[in-house]
Amino acid sequence: MKKISKIWIVAGALLIVAIGIWLLSGNKKEKEISFTTEKVARANIQNSVTATGTIEPVTSVTVGTQVSGIVSHLYVDYNSVVKKGQVIAELDKTNLTSELNTAKANLASAQSSLKYESANYKRYQTLYQKGLVSADEFESARLSYEKAVQTVATCKESVTKAQTNLGYATITSPIDGVVLSKAVEEGQTVAASFNTPELFTIAQNLTNMRVIADVDEADIGDVKEGERVTFTVDAYPNDTFEGAVTQVRQEATTTNNVVTYEVVISAPNEDLKLKPGLTANVTIYTAEKQGVLCAPAKAFRFTPTTETVGKMKIADCNGKNKLWVQEGNTMKAYSVQIGMTDGINTEIISGIKEGSIIVTGVEEVTEEPQAEATQERSPFAPGPPGRKKK
Repeated sequence: MKKISKIWIVAGALLIVAIGIWLLSGNKKEKEISFTTEKVARANIQNSVTATGTIEPVTSVTVGTQVSGIVSHLYVDYNSVVKKGQVIAELDKTNLTSELNTAKANLASAQSSLKYESANYKRYQTLYQKGLVSADEFESARLSYEKAVQTVATCKESVTKAQTNLGYATITSPIDGVVLSKAVEEGQTVAASFNTPELFTIAQNLTNMRVIADVDEADIGDVKEGERVTFTVDAYPNDTFEGAVTQVRQEATTTNNVVTYEVVISAPNEDLKLKPGLTANVTIYTAEKQGVLCAPAKAFRFTPTTETVGKMKIADCNGKNKLWVQEGNTMKAYSVQIGMTDGINTEIISGIKEGSIIVTGVEEVTEEPQAEATQERSPFAPGPPGRKKK
């Protein structure tokens, strides 16, 4: 009896374990390995550098004044279109005119003195030749004459300077363009003692703008003149503007230990949408190839193993860059020569044909276990729809 009871206990324990394993295995998901594939095809590859910059006119001139005075008239305002030589402002000329008149009066006095000293010198020269005056008297007359000549020359320069200063009181535009800024108002006093006061800023041609972009030192090595550029501005978020690199400046700028270089980019502005001072988000295309044979870059990171391919054969090859193709029950590697890459696609120079289906990775396909055909349910619970009651 004891042996029989032990047998039943062991049998019962084994049954419980079997039931537990069956229940657990019934809740597990069945797993199946499959491969993701893509086709070797032609595509466009681009490498680019991003930066930010500021839009500004290609040519802009700050107009100032070299003389001090009160601004008596302003003839232009913001956005005024001006021509080269056009009068745009005038300073009060009262003091400058007075200085010119004084210089002219001094010149006239000096010329009268010169006339007298010239005649006196000629007279003494004649008397000296006849021995009627001493050499000392003759030399004194000659010295007075030379001083009078120099005084006249000095007075002429003073008149020229006074005339020039009077001309500076009339301020003209140095170029054809548009007035961007105005720094003074009528009645304001400007002083030109130590520096030239700024009156206006004039941009020559707003249909031809440029972008000054700050490119990081890590990217500047790839930026060359002539490279294509696209940029956007916050004022027109749906518009993309085109340009090209026209200059890579050698001077470095360091801000908070970050070194950048200025890159000048052309920005045609026929529709006048771009305004000076706008911030541009710039993309510089440092390398571009159109319609080249490509494979996804992730395909080069795939390497089959026995765990991933199961019973399939692996036919490897010698080569640094490999692409894998599933051929029947074999995973075969092709050694390829590659060119440039943009991180998404990689150029294929040789080693595999266009249209080949290559493996890019492995994915797990999970299947839910089918529900049991018969399950216990409450006799009071409603049956499945469409089932007739007995």
